[in-house]
Amino acid sequence: MASPLPKRTSDPKESFDEAVALVKAYARQETIEPLKNLKRFVGFGLLGGLLIALGLFFLALSGLRYMQTHRFFGQHITGNWSWVPYMIVFAFALVITVLFFSRISKGDDRG
Repeated sequence: MASPLPKRTSDPKESFDEAVALVKAYARQETIEPLKNLKRFVGFGLLGGLLIALGLFFLALSGLRYMQTHRFFGQHITGNWSWVPYMIVFAFALVITVLFFSRISKGDDRG
């Protein structure tokens, strides 16, 4: 019956070279390959985040323009109250930002 273990060599240099090759292969398998697989996941995440941020920017800008051009309570918001639409848009952006950051987790929620 043949032994499942590899045959041992008595040459120390050959054993050392084999150990170095084994450590390199293990390091490559456990570090480099997972990072290559992660590249696609991170790329789509960054692209999605950028598009969401751009969409929310345009939504906030359109809300600001709407408040500046339409009448509220029978009159335009002008004079000493012209800062109110900016504050409302800022509060909206702050709430959305807090909601997004509250959803960030450190664990793996993908499955």
